[in-house]
Amino acid sequence: MKGLTGKNVLVTGGSSGIGQAIAVRFGQEGANVAINYRKGLEEAKQTEAMIAQSRIEEEAVQSCMNQVRAAGGRTVLVQADVSREEDVLRMIEEVITELGGLDILINNAGFQISGPSHEISTESFDRVLATNLRGAYLCAREAIKHFLGADKPGVVINISSVHQIIPKPRYVGYSVSKGGMQNLTHTLALEYAGQNIRVNAIGPGATITPINRAWVDDPEKRAMVESHIPMGRAGTSEEMAAAVAFLCSDEAAYITGQTLYVDGGLTLYPDFRTAWSSE
Repeated sequence: MKGLTGKNVLVTGGSSGIGQAIAVRFGQEGANVAINYRKGLEEAKQTEAMIAQSRIEEEAVQSCMNQVRAAGGRTVLVQADVSREEDVLRMIEEVITELGGLDILINNAGFQISGPSHEISTESFDRVLATNLRGAYLCAREAIKHFLGADKPGVVINISSVHQIIPKPRYVGYSVSKGGMQNLTHTLALEYAGQNIRVNAIGPGATITPINRAWVDDPEKRAMVESHIPMGRAGTSEEMAAAVAFLCSDEAAYITGQTLYVDGGLTLYPDFRTAWSSE
């Protein structure tokens, strides 16, 4: 992708799943990658090792120029709980110090708590929003401060979900957080477009990640999930990472305030594949 080599990138929640795939993809593109983790240091180290291995593999097939660029990329591990403001402030400062600046923020950290909406505790609801939405805002706020202070362009990508527009019963905190993330994307994109700061999001559909092992590894449950997807299959973390790389690249220089749904058609109202309304 044009314009990613040498960029300084922070991926929150970068130790597994979609975040890990995004971190690896930026490593392959020759970027310097800061991998945020909350508790899983060993998983974060594994992500770092995967980036290093991907660079070795790239060097085996790329031209000499690309080999040099790939070899020049750096990785940094940074611990922080994005729901804690003091952690976010420290993390951004560490990344800027270690990498010499920040060009791209990927707001990926997030989780969900399930249960009937009338039984979800206030504490559980608040915990989900504190990480998924408030954490994304805190990280974006500090990244934008850096972009403005350095008088340079910047990119923020929010990893949202199809559930920013599709309700998700039994996951009310998650649905609300992603709905809020959609408006966060719109608001920041409009407010800072004039400073050449682009803010976009991707909306993954059903994706094969460790957090979804319950249905991924169960043939019956997986078939049920995939029956709702027009393309008939779940997505991969690598497909999500490719969309993120595009939105951060110079190829997407005129795109801001958008959510790119990477969902196999899940947002196309799949129940209407067979007409059941009046004709």
